[in-house]
Amino acid sequence: MIGFASAGVHANGFTLVRRVLDDEDYDGPDLLAPTRLYLDIARSLRGRARAFAHITGGGILGNLGRVLPNGRQAELDWSAWERPPVFEWLARHVDEDELRRVFNLGIGWCAVVAEPQPGETVIGRIA
Repeated sequence: MIGFASAGVHANGFTLVRRVLDDEDYDGPDLLAPTRLYLDIARSLRGRARAFAHITGGGILGNLGRVLPNGRQAELDWSAWERPPVFEWLARHVDEDELRRVFNLGIGWCAVVAEPQPGETVIGRIA
């Protein structure tokens, strides 16, 4: 699985974000950054990708689970990419399991490919 960076929170989990804002302000640009579009990436992966997942509410695993065949699951390397600062801020208020369940954590879109190319961010594998 390869992952493509989000611009930040996108439109995911704002009920939880609002609750955290009651405890601590955050005004980084990645909180309200527009959702990144991945059309050019999708076109470049045509013929190579076996599945795509746009990471919305439900987090990475929840959205990847929708595109995998029954009996298969994603095994992520959660340290394979750098999280935008907004997620470090959220992590001070929300436990890791909930962060993973609700947010994209810096990966806005994923592709399942047979072999990654040099320079692509490998975030895990399908088991």
